[in-house]
Amino acid sequence: MKVEYVIIGGGLVGLSTAYNLLVAKPGSSVRVLEKEPHISLHQSSRNSGIIHSGIQYQAGSSKARLCVEGRAMLMDFATKHSVPLSLCGQLIVALSESQQAALLKLFDQGRENGLNPILLSGDEIKKREPHVQGLSGLWIPEAGIMDFTALAEALAVEIRQLGGVIATQARVKAATRTGVGWIIEGNFPLIHGQYAINCAGLHSDRVARIFGDRTEERIIPFRGEYYVLKEETQGVCKSIVSTIADADLPFVGVRFTPRLDGSIECGPQTVLALAREGYSWNAVNIRDIFRMIRASGFRRLISSNWRVGYTEFARTFSKETFAKALQQLIPDIEKDDLVPGRSGVRAQVVKPDGTLEEDFVLKQSPYVIHVLNAPSPGATACLALGKEIANRILYGGEPSF
Repeated sequence: MKVEYVIIGGGLVGLSTAYNLLVAKPGSSVRVLEKEPHISLHQSSRNSGIIHSGIQYQAGSSKARLCVEGRAMLMDFATKHSVPLSLCGQLIVALSESQQAALLKLFDQGRENGLNPILLSGDEIKKREPHVQGLSGLWIPEAGIMDFTALAEALAVEIRQLGGVIATQARVKAATRTGVGWIIEGNFPLIHGQYAINCAGLHSDRVARIFGDRTEERIIPFRGEYYVLKEETQGVCKSIVSTIADADLPFVGVRFTPRLDGSIECGPQTVLALAREGYSWNAVNIRDIFRMIRASGFRRLISSNWRVGYTEFARTFSKETFAKALQQLIPDIEKDDLVPGRSGVRAQVVKPDGTLEEDFVLKQSPYVIHVLNAPSPGATACLALGKEIANRILYGGEPSF
C-alpha cells in the first residue's frame, strides 16, 4: 500500500506528529504503526503525570521553548477535548544554603522562560504547604498534573476523524530506500511510504539503524519506581513538592506528586533498568544488557556516577532509607505510610563521553526523521514537538535541534 507519512510509534510524540500533519495538510494519508496491542503503553502512560512548567530547562534550549509552547497547546487541546487535569502548581524547596543559590538560578531561568515564579521564605512555605519544611522555596503556578493516557486516547480519536490510520501490533522489521521514500516491511502488508517518522521512544536508536542511520546516540533505560501514600496521610500536600534536581542527573531527586484520583505518589527512586521495557527487577533482557555494556558512554556514566547509583539502589530495597529522604521535605512521613506503586522507564540518550543528552534530539536523513531523545518533558511538549516535526516535513529545512 502507498502512504504519504508513516509514523513508527504510537506514543504521545508519534500521535501528536500524526495529528499535526493531518491538521496542516487535510486529506493526506497518515499511518501510525504501534508494535503493542494498544497505543501509549510505555513512556506516554508511565510518566510522572506532571504538566511541566519549563522552569528547570536552560533558557534558549529546545526543551525550554517546546515545553512552554507545548504546555499552552496542551491546555488548549485538553480543554476542548475534556482531558482531565489540575493546575495544582509546584513548590521546589531548598534544604541547604547551596540549594538556595541554585533556587535563585532557577528563579531567574524561569523568568527568562516566560514563567511567573515566586520566591518564598521558610515561613511562607508553611503558609502554602503546612507540612513541608525548607529554608526557602520557589512557587511555580504554571505546573500541574494531567491524565496523559486520556490525552493519547483523545489524540487517537482526532487522528481517525481526520482520516488517519492507527495500526496496533504492527512491528517494523526492515526498511529499504527507494527513489522517493521507503519500502517498509513488518508483520503487515508492505508499505511504500513517502516519508517515515521514527517516534519509537525506548527503541528509537534501533529503528534508526533499520533505516540505515547508525547514530552515536544510545538509549539507556532508567527505571523510576514510586511509592503511594496510604489514604490517611494523603493530606500532607496539595501541590507538587520537590527538592532541587541534580544538575548532572536531572531525573534523580525526591518529589511528592498529587494524582487526579486524590492519591499522592512519592519518588521516583531511579535505577538502571535491565531491559528497555524493564518495569521490574524480574524483567531482564540479555541483549539489552550486552548492548549497554558495549557502549563506551554507558561505561563512563557508571564510573563517574556510581555513588549516586548506589544511593538510589539502596532506596529501592530499603523503604526506611527512602522514607528518610522524604522526611527532609515532610517530616510527618513514616515508612509505614508508603505502599509500593507503579514504575516507568525513561529512554535517555547517553553520549559517548558519558554525559546525558540534556536536550531533545531530532535528526533528519532523506525522507526520514528520527526523534532520538524526547524524555521529560516529552509528554508536556508533545503537541509542540509534533508540530515542529510536521513543519520540517511539510516545509523542508533541517531540524533546529
